[in-house]
Amino acid sequence: MTDFTSTALRVDQKGLWVLDQTLLPQQEVWLLSPSTESMVQIIRELKVRGAPLIGVAASLQLAHLAEQGASSDELEKALFVLREARPTAVNLMNAMDRCLVALKKKGPQGLIIEAESICREDVELCASMAAWGAQLIEDGDQVLTHCNTGGLATAGLGTALGAVIHAARDGKKVHVFVDETRPLLQGGRLTAWELEKNSIPFTLICDSMAAALMQQGKVDRVLVGADRIARNGDFANKVGTYSLAVLCKFHSVPFYVVAPQTTVDVNCAYGRDIPVEERSAYEVRGVRGAFGQVEWSLPHADVWNPAFDVTPESLVTAWVLDRGIFTREDVRKGALL
Repeated sequence: MTDFTSTALRVDQKGLWVLDQTLLPQQEVWLLSPSTESMVQIIRELKVRGAPLIGVAASLQLAHLAEQGASSDELEKALFVLREARPTAVNLMNAMDRCLVALKKKGPQGLIIEAESICREDVELCASMAAWGAQLIEDGDQVLTHCNTGGLATAGLGTALGAVIHAARDGKKVHVFVDETRPLLQGGRLTAWELEKNSIPFTLICDSMAAALMQQGKVDRVLVGADRIARNGDFANKVGTYSLAVLCKFHSVPFYVVAPQTTVDVNCAYGRDIPVEERSAYEVRGVRGAFGQVEWSLPHADVWNPAFDVTPESLVTAWVLDRGIFTREDVRKGALL
């Protein structure tokens, strides 16, 4: 494979490296992933995360195995194991399906070429999305974000956060309110880390503070990402996104979803058809990080922990894809397909 470096992935002569996102922002530790099993563990433990990045990481893992001499049969088995690593992010399924077609047609070398293509394409899609999304951000805007949607979630600049970074690089003064994003604090740990590195001013808030901000007129627009978009425009994203959409509707704040075409599931008609992953109770009972684990709940407390929620298309102001900006009317005419 050709050497490659992004915010969260690195390919060199030693193999495929992943930035362990569970240790950010206190530590920046790179993990070498030599096998299918190691990548599945990395994905499930959220050491790599973000729908586009998961697809890229799994693809590059297959390419690494192919370079190490894995047979077509071994690669196909590995591919299906990786495909099931997380159930909601459709980018993973799309990437694995592309790799399977390439493997069937042109063998291991074809898979390597396809994996590198998936990686390059994600970088290009991010650049395009960011450019479109930046057009929606005005000079002086106060933007609210949820979860992490930058270079830690993609191979490129990012989706929703990529648009913010692009706008700032265009010279627009932007201030970001960062939802901490319970239970795993991807906003507080990861988005704040990326904004700091890009010298963009931000204020960290608890998720429950977003309503008060909007009530005081301090939020000009909300930009979020997506893990899967149904054909009708409903979409799944980090849990808490639906709450923001409802708040935006009540307070007349524009609500945008920014995602690549690879996040659109043409086989999924409505949001109710999107599988929502439920994760371990320990994530809600406490928090783990670079300095160990803190628990604040009863160890036997019953927990409901969906990783995502589904936002209906009726609450979305516009969808920003790499192909352009689409209104609700556009989407109802099939623009996402």
